[in-house]
Amino acid sequence: MAGTWTQKLEWGDMEEFWSEPMGDSMISSFRVVKDGRAVFYEFVVIEEQNQVPVFKMRHFNRGSIGWEEKDKPLLFYLVGIEKNKADFELKDKSVHLTYQLVAPDKLDVILAEKDKKGKLKKDVFNYSQKK
Repeated sequence: MAGTWTQKLEWGDMEEFWSEPMGDSMISSFRVVKDGRAVFYEFVVIEEQNQVPVFKMRHFNRGSIGWEEKDKPLLFYLVGIEKNKADFELKDKSVHLTYQLVAPDKLDVILAEKDKKGKLKKDVFNYSQKK
């Protein structure tokens, strides 16, 4: 999934960059831009902990104002892996992320999260690789 991936939606243009693996980690940056202005950002690190990849995410508003406490990133644990697909989930199972390379230049990201009533909501992001 290394590369730069883009998608246009009604609520903004999305860009997600993934590094090549190096050492025991990968990094990712994400941004949403609407009407020429950044709306918010995400920064992700996947690091090995006890030989298992852990997806560590932080969100930021414009101006680099963090959403999460400085020592408490969102931690998504690897719950499934197969060729060209990885599934990560928060410990409380309230949010599930699937990354699937569906073609060499197509990456689908599925965000499944429970609302306050426990009802599951899914958003599917169909990225194309930026050339």
